[in-house]
Order: sequence, then C-alpha cells, then structure tokens
Amino acid sequence: MSTRESMNYDVVIVGAGPAGLAASIRLKQINPDIAVCVLEKGSEVGAHILSGAVIDPIALDELLPDWREKGCPLEVKVTENHHWFLSRTGKRGMPHLFLPPLMNNKGTYTGSLGNLCRWLADQAQELGVEVFPGFAAAEILFNDDGSVKGVATGDMGVARDGTHKPDYQPGIELHARYTFFAEGARGSLTKEAKRLFDLERDCQPQVYGLGIKELWDIDPAKHMPGRVIHTQGWPLKDEVGGGFLYHQANNQVAVGFVVGLGYRNPHLSPFHEFQRWKTHPAIREILEGGRRVSYGARAINEGGWQSVPKLAFPGGALIGCSAGFVNVPRIKGTHTAMKSAMLAAEAAAEALAAGRGGDTLDGYQPAVEASWIAKELRMVRNAEPALAKLSAFLGTLWSGIDLWMRQLGLGLPYTFKHHPDNEGLWRKDLAQPIDYPKPDNVVSFDRLSSVFLSNTNHEEDQPIHLTLKDASVPIDVNLALYDAPEQRYCPAGVYEIVGQETGDPRLQINAQNCVHCKTCDIKDPTQNINWVVPEGGGGPNYPNM
Repeated sequence: MSTRESMNYDVVIVGAGPAGLAASIRLKQINPDIAVCVLEKGSEVGAHILSGAVIDPIALDELLPDWREKGCPLEVKVTENHHWFLSRTGKRGMPHLFLPPLMNNKGTYTGSLGNLCRWLADQAQELGVEVFPGFAAAEILFNDDGSVKGVATGDMGVARDGTHKPDYQPGIELHARYTFFAEGARGSLTKEAKRLFDLERDCQPQVYGLGIKELWDIDPAKHMPGRVIHTQGWPLKDEVGGGFLYHQANNQVAVGFVVGLGYRNPHLSPFHEFQRWKTHPAIREILEGGRRVSYGARAINEGGWQSVPKLAFPGGALIGCSAGFVNVPRIKGTHTAMKSAMLAAEAAAEALAAGRGGDTLDGYQPAVEASWIAKELRMVRNAEPALAKLSAFLGTLWSGIDLWMRQLGLGLPYTFKHHPDNEGLWRKDLAQPIDYPKPDNVVSFDRLSSVFLSNTNHEEDQPIHLTLKDASVPIDVNLALYDAPEQRYCPAGVYEIVGQETGDPRLQINAQNCVHCKTCDIKDPTQNINWVVPEGGGGPNYPNM
C-alpha cells in the first residue's frame, strides 16, 4: 500500500510536447468535463523542446482552425526551399523539378517548436487542462490486473547516496483511467511500457538520428525570412545525415546537423561533424559576423512506418514521437505527432463516454492506420533504410526514384528492414580515426561552451540519472573494443575516461552536463547505459528552440 499522496484524473498525459498538449486540447474540446492533467519534466513548458523546425500546419488546422488569429507564434512562412549537395569547398543545388512533390515546403512555417508548445499549453489551460511543469514521471503504476493505473512523479530532495535531504518530498501518484505517454523519442517510461507489453513484437526496431542545433543572430543584410536550406554530403562520407539552416524571425537562423545513429566508425563525433560543417564556405558566409545564442541536442525517431509499435495497451497508449511518426525525407514530425495524439484523444473520449477505463483503446490504432499519417509514412518508408544500406549518393538516388514511383502510384511492393543502432559499430582497430580541427571560436566551438548556452542545470547532490547495468563494461568492453565511443557520441561531454595516464582508467559521468538527448541510451554498444529521469525541473532550458 503506497503512502504517497495521489490525485485522480480521467486521462494523465506524460510530456507537454506538441503531442501531449494536442491530446489534452482535443479531449477537452470533445467533453469539457473530462479531467485531464499533463506532466512535464522541464522547468517550464518548452524548456526541453528542440526541433529544427519547419512545421506543416495540417494538424494544427484540424485542432485549432483559428490559430492564426489567436497569437500563435508560428509567423514565418517558408518562402524558399533549397537542397544542397556539399563537397569540401563547393555546393550543387538540387533542382526543384527533381524533388518529389511531398518534399515541397509550400504552406509550411518555420519557427520555435518550444514557443509553439508554450502557446499550446496556454490554449489547453484555458480549456481547463491542468499542466504541471517541473514534475518528472519516474514510474508506471499498475492495477491488480496488470493494466496501467497511472504514473508517479520522482521523489525530490534525495542525495546522491540515496539518503533524504532536509527538503525531501516524496513523489505524487497520478491515477487515471487512461495514461498517454508523450515523452518524445526514447522516453524512459515508454521504453518500459514497450518491454512490459511487448509492443514491438510485430514491427522493425526503431532507429534514430542525433539532431544538434544552434540559434544564431545574424547580420540583417544576410537574413531572408522564410528561406529553408537542407544539405547532404560533406563532411559526412557514407553516414546518414545532413545539415539545415532555417531563416526565422528577428534576424535569427536555426542551424543544425543530424547524424544517423547507425554509423559504424566508433571514432566519429556528431558534435564535431556539426562544427566542421559550419566551416563550409556556403555556411560560414551566412554565419560570419553573427552571434551564437543557444545550443541543444535531441534524438530523433527515423524508423518510419515499419518501426511504429503497437500503440494501445491496457490502460495506456503511445502518442507522438513516443511511437515514432517522423517523416524522415520531409524532416518533419510535429504534424504527425499531433494528429496521432488527437486520434488517441478521440478514442479515449469515446471509451470514457461509454463508462470504460483501464482497458485497451482498440479504436486508436485502426484510426491511425486509416489516417493521412499512414498514407504519408507508408510512401516514404524506404527512404531512410536506403540511405543506411547504400552509399549516401546511391541511397539518395534510389530513394528519390522510389518516392517518385510511389507518388505516381507505382511503388515497389517491399519494405526495407532496420537494424538497432547499437549493433553497427566496428572495432576501433578496424576504423579510421578522425582528426577534427580545433574550434575557431568564430563559427565552430567546443562542447563545454556549447552546453553553457543550453542553460542546462541539475541539482548536483542527487542520484546520477545515467545508470549503468554493469560498472565494468565501460572499461572492459567499450574502451577495450571501441575506444569508449560514449566520449564522442554524447553532444554534451557527459562521459569521460580518466586515469588512462596512470594505467587505471575509469568512466567519469558528468551528469550535470546532460541535455536529455538520450543518445547514450540508444548508441551504447552493449545497451549498458539506462537513461532515467533526474529530479523534475532539471536539464536544459531552451529559449526559442
């Protein structure tokens, strides 16, 4: 019998991203009497939200048709769409004539997804949704029959050694008839729900990319609001990935780089590939004379339609990027995440109206499969695996042909498979080390100064939230075989090998630096690292990201 305080709702939603907030709004639109709460581990709504972002407003139009008149922060329409193939010093543009129609950004907007979520939270609260930022859902609760009962927030005021500090407060239980998991890519509770309910038994493994982003204030003479640029090629070789540069409001550009986490060379550092990419003449020209104002990183679902798991289970459902609805070639996922959430909300509202609760929302998955989400994602399902299986050039060529054929109704009747990202690393002696240039502190920078711009902070005296299943593995396996790749795949400098000079190497975890990107949980070759939530309110605090 739990001694924690509890609160009862009809629907509890874990995560105040676009999916979680869209679900809460849709529930209240259907029935204002449905009791809904949204938990957010960030210090405020939007604090942990990071995306490019170019947003297709199709789901927002369905959810809140008058959003343009209500002060929504999506204000900059995309006016130009460029796709560049980069060599070391040059670039070639892809003519629009060759791009499949679905790649067109007509009618889309570029701006801050974090600010959009802040606005959506206001709309939700006006409808009576209770939104609780600073509370991290740390545990799934179950009924006696095994169905999901709700979640419990993490205890506050626990010291690193596990003892209770003077300000200790136990977590709170939030009980619900249905619980929606909207944690984004690789959520800690979502991962547990997938395991317990075997939700991935009939789908391909989810695969991911690591997206690293900066905001820059640039010279107004160089700013072209609504201009969108995507790049492929240099500095990557055969790895999946590329860069983006979006001209947004107020003379700002969002600059970023995505590296598919299925890469093989253990010496590769996504952070340093991003810094090197910014030194390309075509990118440097835009950034020079400007000022970097923010930095962050986040894992991105890239598995596509074949990696979408079973969505509903007794008492719970996966929505948004917890399930993985990103359209990889379009580089968009907000619209599909929101639509999935709206469909889950409609299924839950119908069940609640019928007096149900704690059962499986059987109508949710068929609704997704009948929606434009499925139509869109089925069409592009082979794009990412084609790049992963072939070279960057051949994969792009093949996926372009495949997309055109599917656009014309002539799609080939097969679906490529995925392999988990952690299984692809070569041994360190089989891979070529990479000599990354030192930062010039003009357009390229080091990791610590970057993390500083993310406004990341954690209560220092708390249990480390980056847990190891076996403390010997980082040295005996990762260092011995792969030269400790966690030192390089982490974009925040969390993992360091110290003591090598004295012959006594050990892994040092700088948990204070963690930007909650989840890359370590995904890419660790033996899956020895398990990311769990720290105290609520900890982590980055992204402005305008």
